[in-house]
Amino acid sequence: MRICALFIVLMLCFSSCKSSKHSKIVTKKERVNTNKEAVITKNDNVIANKIVQHAMEYSGVRYKYGGENKKGMDCSGLIVTAFNREAIILPRTTKNLSVSGNWIDLKTVEKGDLLFFATKKNSRHINHVGIVTDITKDDVQFIHSTTSKGVITSLLSERYWYLAFVQARRVL
Repeated sequence: MRICALFIVLMLCFSSCKSSKHSKIVTKKERVNTNKEAVITKNDNVIANKIVQHAMEYSGVRYKYGGENKKGMDCSGLIVTAFNREAIILPRTTKNLSVSGNWIDLKTVEKGDLLFFATKKNSRHINHVGIVTDITKDDVQFIHSTTSKGVITSLLSERYWYLAFVQARRVL
């Protein structure tokens, strides 16, 4: 009898305890329910457009390992620099960027999302990153800095990038 009573008390304690970690999460779909929250979603799009615009200012800049300016730019430097211009601080390395924000399905990517790649043969270790610049019905365009051509835009449907793709993440 005592064991039954103890079990019931414990069950009541555990079922009534809720961590703040498990509070309701507001998604973008839920944000459009009120006018005030619709502005938040609209601002996200404005910020994403500005970030992409900042990144595009570096088109044609040569590749430089550790570079973060017009003299030279590496892939994570491009991301960090573009986001910093909008006062969004991100980790400097591709490895740390690859665990920032939230994982998203490729079918749901939006402008400003990050795409991660494993470009070394026979490896799925993430070593490259780009920013989504445009989405069409059939393809995703992104800007990134390559060792061979510097800062360029590419299509995810290109064989090389399609095979190297690992994940997409949303940091906005």
